[in-house]
Amino acid sequence: MVAVNQCSGNSRSYYDPRVPGGQWKHGAMGNARWTGVRLRDLLDAAGVRAGAIQVAVHGLDRPPLTSIPLFEKSLAIDHARDGEVMVAYAMNDEPLPMLNGFPIRLIVPGWYGTYWVKALSSVIVSDEPYVGYWMDTAYRIPTAPDAQETPTALAKQTEPINRFSVRSVFVRPEPEETLPAGRAYMVEGVALDDGAGIRRVEISFDDTKSWTDAHLDPVIDKYSWRRFRLPWTPSTPGGYRLACRAKNAEGRTETTYQWNRSGFARNEIEKVAINVAA
Repeated sequence: MVAVNQCSGNSRSYYDPRVPGGQWKHGAMGNARWTGVRLRDLLDAAGVRAGAIQVAVHGLDRPPLTSIPLFEKSLAIDHARDGEVMVAYAMNDEPLPMLNGFPIRLIVPGWYGTYWVKALSSVIVSDEPYVGYWMDTAYRIPTAPDAQETPTALAKQTEPINRFSVRSVFVRPEPEETLPAGRAYMVEGVALDDGAGIRRVEISFDDTKSWTDAHLDPVIDKYSWRRFRLPWTPSTPGGYRLACRAKNAEGRTETTYQWNRSGFARNEIEKVAINVAA
């Protein structure tokens, strides 16, 4: 049983210039308590033969068009057997809801949600390298730091999307929210990474010119997101641009600007514009 965050891999609508695909915002992130069985134990019970190198998984869902390949993902055998990848049958101590993968789903802590196959129906172990559309063509990111490339110089080297980036997002205030001047307000948000652990979150009230350390809530689990908060009393009416940035135990943090053609693995410092009224 483990508390784990899940992330879609993008907040695509925030990329500039705009990239194609579903224009998701931050709502594709979640945090839940999962109960299940370690994939390693299932593999051991089945009897994995020597020479195995890949584990492919897919679920009961089917594509809406015959031209779309069946959704299937793969993990290296050592990753599948790391003792943390699990097959979950409960979410927040209740049977999995249909929309969250009933009756069982794969949980891959610290990796993007594309690997969290819902309605898991088969696990196939192979002694050959995996070949498949959803690993070799789709859901790929540049190998450059922060998955960076530019519209005029696309990366020549890509890899399947994998571990979470370091991220922090505001929960409140919301974009374009109006706050009263001279009244205390609690700025709040959540930060996450791939399991190394969030150690610091800073907030800027002047569009990144200066930064103040936020207060961090206690750690729930290394794979759970970490809440942050900071009281603020805006004194002068006008427009403000708030920003937040996180740093994890390995020193990784967020970048000032990021772009890639797929809009995946977002790692850009998040900002929110608000108004302060007299």
